[in-house]
Amino acid sequence: MIADEFKITIHMVMSLDGIIAKPDNSIAWFDTPDRYENGVNITDSERVEFLKAIDCYVMGAATYELALELSKNYGWAYGDKPTIVLTHRDLPVERQSVEIYSGDLNQLVNNRLKPHYKNVWLVGGAELAKDFINLKLADEIRVSIIPVILGEGLRLFKQIEHDQPLHLKNVTPYKNGMVELIYEIKNS
Repeated sequence: MIADEFKITIHMVMSLDGIIAKPDNSIAWFDTPDRYENGVNITDSERVEFLKAIDCYVMGAATYELALELSKNYGWAYGDKPTIVLTHRDLPVERQSVEIYSGDLNQLVNNRLKPHYKNVWLVGGAELAKDFINLKLADEIRVSIIPVILGEGLRLFKQIEHDQPLHLKNVTPYKNGMVELIYEIKNS
């Protein structure tokens, strides 16, 4: 990607069996006692620098509601970055950086995101990820796989309307046993 090129990244954390949310929305499965000696550790300063490169977050209503609930104990995970919540429901907006959007996704991307941002992350919602892939609006998928099999819950990839070729850009194993896969979406 050229430095000034616009990019939408779908980022999800999931279990090895493709589940992104347990039926009760608990996230305790994110913490793993697993250790992988050959994995990398990310320092706090590296994490801060990485997050600075993200210009805007996009999420669905269920992810937003979970983020609001988690923020009571852990703080708002998205800092002061613009966060666009895609929903037709009337949801509370507790931060100036949060905006509700309920229109067409193509218009959102072309008229609202592209003119103002370069690095947009879609951080929640299997339906939203499906819609962005089906409409060919996403450029990259980053999947962080936690070393656990959950068996039931909300699966990340379902009802994709067409074969979607991908190009593996990077694989990073971490000390906690999580593996991050980064794929370029081939939208030709």
